[in-house]
Amino acid sequence: MPGKTIHKTPHHPWPPPKIQLARYLPLLIIIGLAVHLLLPQITSLENSFNVIRSMSLWLVSLAVIAQVCSYLGSGYLLKVIVDLGKSRLSVIRGALITLAAASIGLVAGGWVGAAASTYRWVEKSEDTSEEAALAGVLPLLFNNALLVIITVIGLVYLLINHHLSPVQVVGYSLFLSVLGIGILVVIHAIQHQEMVEPLVLRIVNSLMHLIRRPNNPSHVRDALENIYSSLALLRKSGWVRPALGSTMNICFDMLTLYFLFIASGYKVDLGVLMAGYGLAFLLGKVAFLFPGGVGVIESGMTAIYTNLGVPGPVSVVVILSYRLFSFWIPSLLGFAITGYLQRTL
Repeated sequence: MPGKTIHKTPHHPWPPPKIQLARYLPLLIIIGLAVHLLLPQITSLENSFNVIRSMSLWLVSLAVIAQVCSYLGSGYLLKVIVDLGKSRLSVIRGALITLAAASIGLVAGGWVGAAASTYRWVEKSEDTSEEAALAGVLPLLFNNALLVIITVIGLVYLLINHHLSPVQVVGYSLFLSVLGIGILVVIHAIQHQEMVEPLVLRIVNSLMHLIRRPNNPSHVRDALENIYSSLALLRKSGWVRPALGSTMNICFDMLTLYFLFIASGYKVDLGVLMAGYGLAFLLGKVAFLFPGGVGVIESGMTAIYTNLGVPGPVSVVVILSYRLFSFWIPSLLGFAITGYLQRTL
């Protein structure tokens, strides 16, 4: 905020994540059953198998390459964030940290566990605390902001080009209105830190009470302080390169989905691609109780694309293939990379 002195406060390490696989195992089983419920959307199993058999192998290969580039974009994003200070981080190591942290977050605390793991590995690797705290927070902020932009562009495109039914026009117009109000609230929150902290503490306390989990207000205060310090550093050092890293990550990920649609023989409209992608991931962010949006993103994205005119068998095959390449295989690799990172600290 112009003219306002920003006081630097020491960054506290993120609390180390505790992996409690047994606690999340029932949840993962339930989510797996939810994914299984996607099958009724298939007009016939034979049609879906036909889609799989007809998929172009070279286009599927391009989808895999695009997904690798997406994770390299994540690595570049971590690199340029660390570069805001005096430390340095390679793109490859940044990508490895991203993969491992996402896997930890899947079984230990969602985005909080992922941010804590990112903080720990960057801090231990580069012997720096401030840049490590930024690396835990800024990717989340940039990626979520870009998801909102992609969703808005996709929905506006569909509204302008009359690809929606009257009911869809009303529904998506209301969604855009709520999203717009949310953006204004976030902008206001960025400028008034003193008003935000007590409100966030009350909300988090209510949520923790609702789901019967212990609440630690100091962790929430530290996270908020990291966010505001990150924004202050961005205003000072520039946001262009971090925004480029986030754009590489999201756009290559969306390109993976696009190649899979083309491989299945369906030429998806760009506006439909952007709207379905953005809406599904925003839905996954809202459903924060489901680590990695497991089940929520798959079912949500399939339902949205089917609602926007994509054939049911194509939607299910493409979405499940996309999640296999973008989420499940990277998650398994991430657990293996975790051991490597632990040994190289």
